[in-house]
Amino acid sequence: MNYKEKLKHPVFKVTRDIITEENLESYVIGGYVRDLLLDRPSKDIDIVVVGSGLDLAEKVAKKLRVKKVSRFKSFGTAHFVYKDLDIEFVGARKESYNRDSRKPIVEDGTLEEDQQRRDFTINALALSLHADNFGELIDPFDGLVDLEKGIIRTPLDPETTYSDDPLRMLRAIRFATQLDFKIENKSLNAIKENAERLSIISAERIVDELNKIILSNSPSRGFKLLNATNLLQQFFPEMVNLGGIETINGHSHKDNFYHTLEVLDNISEHTDNLWLRWAAIMHDIAKPPTKRYNKKTGWTFHGHEDLGAKMVPKIFRRMKLPMDAKMKYVQKLVRLHLRPIALVKGDVTDSAIRRLLNEAGDDIDDLMLLCNADITSKNDFKVKRYRNNFKRVEEKLRTVEEKDNVRNFQPPIDGKIIMDTFGIEPCSEIGTIKKSIKEAILEGQIKNDYDEAFEMMLKLGADLGLKR
Repeated sequence: MNYKEKLKHPVFKVTRDIITEENLESYVIGGYVRDLLLDRPSKDIDIVVVGSGLDLAEKVAKKLRVKKVSRFKSFGTAHFVYKDLDIEFVGARKESYNRDSRKPIVEDGTLEEDQQRRDFTINALALSLHADNFGELIDPFDGLVDLEKGIIRTPLDPETTYSDDPLRMLRAIRFATQLDFKIENKSLNAIKENAERLSIISAERIVDELNKIILSNSPSRGFKLLNATNLLQQFFPEMVNLGGIETINGHSHKDNFYHTLEVLDNISEHTDNLWLRWAAIMHDIAKPPTKRYNKKTGWTFHGHEDLGAKMVPKIFRRMKLPMDAKMKYVQKLVRLHLRPIALVKGDVTDSAIRRLLNEAGDDIDDLMLLCNADITSKNDFKVKRYRNNFKRVEEKLRTVEEKDNVRNFQPPIDGKIIMDTFGIEPCSEIGTIKKSIKEAILEGQIKNDYDEAFEMMLKLGADLGLKR
């Protein structure tokens, strides 16, 4: 089968001319070929040459007038960027592994040996770049059939493939999730058998694959596979612990693992924000340790939002997720995720709205998105009622914000004004006055206005025995 019509990019034509003139073998291989055949966009091109990838990269770059080529001699690879594409050249190689490392021992090899070392048959597809057979598909493992049937399968025995490089287990699930493919049973069983081998993989590598699963169209599919193969237990036991249903005296609680996945899928329909998706994953993470049973009320999870917020930095640190504003953002949404729902259940007071706006700040819209996604009842009437009530809360949020301007607000009276007015040095009374003014604004006792706040400051100062 020939696909030369699909190889129109200048890098392929330049490579063709050079290797044909020098009588070399070279192929475009891997993910770019897979995506080309699936009509998916791809900006990463891997070109393998039976010979020196470094030399070929330099020659192709020179023809394309690319000035900067990154060379990695120890890996036998070279890389450059041309227009909108990342292009990597590597010499064909064969690999062998030590059991305690995923880093292979590399030797020069043939194209077939290079294809054997690939993780999956759909990633072992190669297209020739030589003029004599330009665009011809080299497919020794029936990757094209797997591509058409939607199957993830390893070129060699999956036990060997996954044991050699356990990261491939996560990649199998990532590709199955992104492409909506099925992992063949033999491969799936091998992943279960080798799950504990994930211990030799760094947290950074694991979370990189996990984030790609989370950013897929239906991330729940990936998490179900991670859970079923015991991989999730290796790096995210807190999420595994959400699973299961307990029943006492006829009272059952929902399976919070599958509820979380439903919330994740719900929110993924509306946002590509990775950290908002992480907030969906983490929103009920503290339900297992806060679960209690009461004969009158049934199952409760009191305080799971506060404990969950405390768990966020610990989990982020262990999984090597960023410990910066992104973590704080997830932590905030976990802590506040019940607040809008509480407003839906009761009377929506301006005071409660002001407090929510002030605490959520610029993340209020994301918080409301999370809370909407959290409505997962099987009762359609209940869901409809909740969503209608949510619209009331959202309208009230807009009205109060336009009127009172309390999102991220600081009281109009600061410490310097208080000190200058009463002629005092820094002291606890300043904090007391500022806090009282802020509370008064949030309660609607005074407007978020300098003059009203100044008058209140004078009164509070007098009550505290301060003189102008």
